[in-house]
Amino acid sequence: MAKTLIKNGTVVSATGRAAADVLVDGETIAAVLAPGSTLLGFDLEANVDTVVDAAGKYVIPGGVDAHTHMELPFGGTNASDTFETGTRAAAWGGTTTIIDFAVQRYGERVQDGLAAWHEKAAGNCAIDYGFHQIIGGVDEDSLQAMDTLIDEGITSFKLFMAYPGVFYSDDAQILKAMQKSAETGLLTMMHAENGPAIDVLAEQLAAQGKTDPYYHGLARAWQMEEEATHRAIMLANLTGAPLYVVHVSAKQAVEQLAWARDRGQNVFGETCPQYLYLSLEEQLGASSEEWGAFEGAKWVCSTPLRSREEGHQHSMWQALRTNDLQMVSTDHCPFCMKGQKELGLGDFRKIPNGIGTIEHRMDLMYQGVVTGEITLERWVELTSTTPARMFGLYGQKGVIQPGADADIVVYDPAGHTSIGMGEGRTHHMNMDHSAWEGFEIDGHVDTVLSRGKVLVDDNQYLGAKGDGRYLKRGLSQYLV
Repeated sequence: MAKTLIKNGTVVSATGRAAADVLVDGETIAAVLAPGSTLLGFDLEANVDTVVDAAGKYVIPGGVDAHTHMELPFGGTNASDTFETGTRAAAWGGTTTIIDFAVQRYGERVQDGLAAWHEKAAGNCAIDYGFHQIIGGVDEDSLQAMDTLIDEGITSFKLFMAYPGVFYSDDAQILKAMQKSAETGLLTMMHAENGPAIDVLAEQLAAQGKTDPYYHGLARAWQMEEEATHRAIMLANLTGAPLYVVHVSAKQAVEQLAWARDRGQNVFGETCPQYLYLSLEEQLGASSEEWGAFEGAKWVCSTPLRSREEGHQHSMWQALRTNDLQMVSTDHCPFCMKGQKELGLGDFRKIPNGIGTIEHRMDLMYQGVVTGEITLERWVELTSTTPARMFGLYGQKGVIQPGADADIVVYDPAGHTSIGMGEGRTHHMNMDHSAWEGFEIDGHVDTVLSRGKVLVDDNQYLGAKGDGRYLKRGLSQYLV
């Protein structure tokens, strides 16, 4: 098996940093050693196949993005990234593991939805991948099927309090699913927005002629997120189920999570880069010669962007520092403007909801280190270690230690990354625009290894379709 030595770097973990050399043997990490060490008297550099000089750079565990939607059917179209294109873009950005969502909708069998997602992903992924299970129709059949998920290596499922007629579960269905969660150890993931009330607000805005993309965010008011978050927390409290709230965007929803956690409840939450950096104000001001005010459709996602004037972005960063939010995922669900987002021209309700970020999460969060929002160690914790622990992968993923998969990123703090689609900018996602056009990052992903194989080095992609493997996950390591 090929051996690689990563020398002279600073290894960063969730708990600290130290100068160290990392020896990779085949697909796993063999040793983490003091700089220049020998192993059993052997000169390491002379006895390996590849040497990576990481002088002046950080050596971190590969990113784990625990919330992606490749090829998701939504709004009359499909997310534009396939498992092939999306995972390749992830690798370019230093993410070496994703957890996507297999989908079961009304009238479908859970087993059939899971089989369909295995078929989409198998042999196509550039990096390792796992699945959560969306339960879009809670009935006796799906509840029974949930008993088999753990055997499939799927230890979390997602419910929606939004999207009536598509994925929506009412309180009675949520209660039954959470009872199953408490019984089996499955982690309940929740899209927490009051969907029926949102639909009323959206209909009223459209009737008033307020149809531009900006009004998507007004219809999905923060009160709708706070209320649903509180309701999910109370149902979880009643049933004893663990709860993980996805894509938290409103500071009031964070307050609900903090309240529950302060009372000792097993409640967790994630946010996404768009809720840290982007806002309704920029969306309102967006305009172009081609699209006019519809330019704002590039940033239509759910939960929506929030007002900067109301302080939501500041509160998200603060919650990441205080651990009221535990991790950052992308909710990567990209749609092109032409042929997809434009389905909502003249009616924001028909715009496919989603932003493409999988390539930029590690960089965007590192910029938070540069600006003093989070520490270097917290960067690794939020983007790699906690996702691995939350979803039953830690020890194999999320850490640089002997026996772990050799998923390693060499990150240059003296480098620079320009995000976007213009010449010299980064963009490898299957999209005709970038929601992050013009963002400048004071750092750069130099080298990416996935299970010991170099996928990215010196601005070249060296990986291949099918490099990634399916991961059977254990139970959340925050609960066992």
